[in-house]
Amino acid sequence: MTPITEVEGRRIPLSNLEKVLYPATGFTKGELLHYYATTAGPLLAHLSNRPVSFLRFPDGPGGQRFFAKNVPPGTPAWVKTAEVPRSEGPSRQILVQDLATLMWAANLVTEFHTPQWQADAPAQADRLVLDLDPGDPADIVQCCEVALWLRDRLSADGLHAFAKTSGSKGLHLLVPLVPAPSDQVSAYAKALAREAEADLPQLVVHLMKRSLRPDKVFVDHSQNSAAKTTAAPYTLRARPEPTVSTPVTWDEVEACRKHGNARALVFLADDIAPRLQRYGDLLGPLLDRDRAGLLPS
Repeated sequence: MTPITEVEGRRIPLSNLEKVLYPATGFTKGELLHYYATTAGPLLAHLSNRPVSFLRFPDGPGGQRFFAKNVPPGTPAWVKTAEVPRSEGPSRQILVQDLATLMWAANLVTEFHTPQWQADAPAQADRLVLDLDPGDPADIVQCCEVALWLRDRLSADGLHAFAKTSGSKGLHLLVPLVPAPSDQVSAYAKALAREAEADLPQLVVHLMKRSLRPDKVFVDHSQNSAAKTTAAPYTLRARPEPTVSTPVTWDEVEACRKHGNARALVFLADDIAPRLQRYGDLLGPLLDRDRAGLLPS
């Protein structure tokens, strides 16, 4: 019999709570749900008013994975949705606006991914993202070096960058913006990536071509496209361990580069509550409109 829990007056069936999703650590589905419940405050703040895409991995990272943008069959009527423009015509996606929706979605075993714009202003980006993805044998240590270069370059344009781990191999840089058309933000991000490659030619590549990427950091600017999404802050990832896309301080980025310790920027689900207690939400300023910068003209 599937247990039912009540969250904010909504009855939500929770299934297979003892199922081990991450065999490397024994992390279960019940622990996944507990993680999302205890991290709901900052996670919901970053999901608010953004159409959510789910990367589902119901049998754990080693099983089948599928990316879902459309509203899943069987979605409760009380779950809020938003119309999203697409090239093939408008569609609807989930808005995770409250704890009940978060727990319903978490029960599907998901990563949460969002665009750089909000539901009431499609294709008007209120942030810029750069995904720093290392090609083996490069790792997050090299990403830190590139991140520091990009931080300073963005600062020269009056923009304030924040960092988080991708929860996979690299880093994400996020910049709050006064809303601007996604195509303009994309063009600026591409120019930054090309400039980084020109200045750090032994370290950076701005093209996705696999043959160019070994031992370099790919500065992926493409996620600024209105049609693309990025792993949300605090989402669990479908990796061998229950890693989390975790906000980090610039001191931590600098220490990782200095000491060459890639493991220092790997954070698991159990690490997040102590970090939130110590730092609060390091990406909180990303949501502060007073911190938003103007895209250079």
